[in-house]
Amino acid sequence: MKHYYLMSLLLLAGRLGAAQGLVADTTATVKVYGYIDGYFGLDFPAAAGTVRPAFIYSHNRQNEFTVNQALVGLRYDDGVVHGALGLQAGTYPEANYAAEPAVFQHIYEAYAGFRPFKKAWLDLGIFGSHIGYESAISKDNWTLTHSLAAEGSPYYEAGAKLRYEVSPQVTVTGLVLNGWQNIRDNNRGKAVGTQVQWRPSARWLFNSSTFLGNEQPTDSVRRQRFFHDFYLTYAASSRLSVLALFDVGTQQARRAARGADTWHTGALLVRYRFSPLPRNRWTAALRAEYYYAKNGVVVRDAGPRASAPDYFVRGGSLNVDYAPARRLLVRLEGKVLNARNPLFDSPNQAPARTYGNLTGTVALSL
Repeated sequence: MKHYYLMSLLLLAGRLGAAQGLVADTTATVKVYGYIDGYFGLDFPAAAGTVRPAFIYSHNRQNEFTVNQALVGLRYDDGVVHGALGLQAGTYPEANYAAEPAVFQHIYEAYAGFRPFKKAWLDLGIFGSHIGYESAISKDNWTLTHSLAAEGSPYYEAGAKLRYEVSPQVTVTGLVLNGWQNIRDNNRGKAVGTQVQWRPSARWLFNSSTFLGNEQPTDSVRRQRFFHDFYLTYAASSRLSVLALFDVGTQQARRAARGADTWHTGALLVRYRFSPLPRNRWTAALRAEYYYAKNGVVVRDAGPRASAPDYFVRGGSLNVDYAPARRLLVRLEGKVLNARNPLFDSPNQAPARTYGNLTGTVALSL
């Protein structure tokens, strides 16, 4: 019976597409893409080992020449059907996919989709997160290292999503997911998500994304999690851009009498290009941010003293980019973080409240 319903749904989608004149384009494209992000970083104070704090998942090694992400993939699109397969290696997937089965740990994206009707796409598989303004591919972000907001929310998702272009200014997406950055589902339930993007003009972008689901293993007490991500970008000129973000989440506490654990994070970024596009080679970005989690929810295992009742970190960074060629990007960033409780490793083995790092990368994209 389940197979009957699935076949009926696919046939209905096919008939809707045919009724709206959705015919595959004979100029179908197959795009090969690739990316290599080599980096070196130093921490202050420097820990005895080479691993950065536990809540840092991207560019997470220090005092070591290594590769954050080496990526190669294929994307197909004929206007009605599309799909992608990307494979990756490096310290980014090593840290972010550690909880996934080995067979999935090197998959950056793997999805297939089609247009069930005009101006809509239905995709199923593994794809980038609908939460946040940052991509897992560092070169596409305003800053070299990821924000605290990005490190505390999903980078990837597995499930099904339906994206619909309401108008040239508004796009709406609905998702059914295995969970909060889960390829292999950790319980019998499914999570749901939404995303709305509004571009009132070429200068403005407003984004609202949500997540709702139970992220506890099957043998644990069910605890519902709700999360909302909001950010906006504004291009004041061809050189100056501003981005503001505020995320808030809540999850049922371990004990019902304690109500809910909450967390919230905010960031403000300013980016300046020293010359107008496309001839600009130099760019700088300044970021201020904070992250607060009541009872350490979501980041409970981050750092040597993360078992403290509350988790509060704030900081800032300055990023300078140089693009000597169209496909090459050289970046240097300095960052300082300060925590309310001692969270960071230090050479004398006494956890510190302040942490800084300097990171440089050379990224090549195809």
